[in-house]
Amino acid sequence: MRKFMNLVLNEWLKLAKKRSFFIPFLLLVLIPVLIGYITRSLSPESFHSGAEFTAGMLPPTGMGQVIAILAIIGTAGIVAKEYSQGTVKFLLIRSRSRTAILASKYVTVMLYTLSMVAVTAVSSLISGIVWFGFSGGEAGAAEIMPAMLYGTVYTIMYVTLAFMVGVLTTSTGVTIGITMFAVMLDKVLIYREFYKYVLFPNLDLSVYDGGEGPLPGMSMGFSIAMLAVYMLVFLLAGFTVFRRRDVA
Repeated sequence: MRKFMNLVLNEWLKLAKKRSFFIPFLLLVLIPVLIGYITRSLSPESFHSGAEFTAGMLPPTGMGQVIAILAIIGTAGIVAKEYSQGTVKFLLIRSRSRTAILASKYVTVMLYTLSMVAVTAVSSLISGIVWFGFSGGEAGAAEIMPAMLYGTVYTIMYVTLAFMVGVLTTSTGVTIGITMFAVMLDKVLIYREFYKYVLFPNLDLSVYDGGEGPLPGMSMGFSIAMLAVYMLVFLLAGFTVFRRRDVA
């Protein structure tokens, strides 16, 4: 376990050494401040407290989508660049198995994603308190936590998709392009029976707060089961290809 954590630490240091590492975090601090200021100036009755503002910002329909896009861009090359820069050969001559090496990269990607969610939640809450006050309204932790969870699930699914595409294509540009195209498509809803089994209509679990699913026959449990299946498929495809690919 200690050796695996060293691999994760090594991957985190490689990620953190990029000059662009802190830019997404800076954006995730500034965007809630700016949105809060504009909302407070143009429509001050939109939110009655900082908690209400935070609960409205974190779902996939708000900052959740921004976090997903930034996380995809930040981590798309974590595998692909090892191939394009030729460093994958040095990586694989280590005593650790290919599964452990790829797992360390995936854990690093998840840590990066969760840190972005945490920064967004804190910056949204502070911005909300500054612009809309601490008390007032009916929202509290019971509303903030589900909103943060919905945004986290949405982001993790897209980052896992990008991770798999990066392993399969070994191209950072193709990985970002394909995943961004998927992000644009996920708002399209096709009213056909088969579409409820597609990934996109199951990504935003916050729709079930209203009671009805986006399509007939869909429920919160159904979408969670579908996301679990897609997550398993993405990881199996990525790890299987990485383990069997010839890099000689």
